[in-house]
Amino acid sequence: MEWQTTSAQIPPGRLLARGVCRHLHDLGFACVTEFSPERGLRVDVIALGPKGEIWIIECKSCPADFRADQKWQGYLPWCDRFFWAVDVDFPLDLLPPATGLVLADGYGAELARMGPETRLSAPRRKAVVQSFARVAAQRLQRFCDPAP
Repeated sequence: MEWQTTSAQIPPGRLLARGVCRHLHDLGFACVTEFSPERGLRVDVIALGPKGEIWIIECKSCPADFRADQKWQGYLPWCDRFFWAVDVDFPLDLLPPATGLVLADGYGAELARMGPETRLSAPRRKAVVQSFARVAAQRLQRFCDPAP
């Protein structure tokens, strides 16, 4: 089957995102990958929880990937909690200690450290949830009808 993609063909960051999304799904979250909360920002995973909580998870496949990320603090105003997702071989001392931590691989993940909570304002939450819903619905529509 030519259309199937093996794990070896998926970039490492996407594999981490897949494992994160699988784990969050088990916790009752809905996830969207490569989500843009505003122009110039693109988060790896945004998750909407069963109580309306909004988490952002940035997946880092290696130290160089982490060091090159200059935008992550701009993601904080768009979520209630922020996390890094890395594999078990990642040097954890590089990651800011006041952020959440998820250990992941392509098949699953484990929440290693809960990110501190900074609740979104009601207007910001409404805007993020509406954008999340529109992006998810548009992607589903493109999947169901790729050539309108």
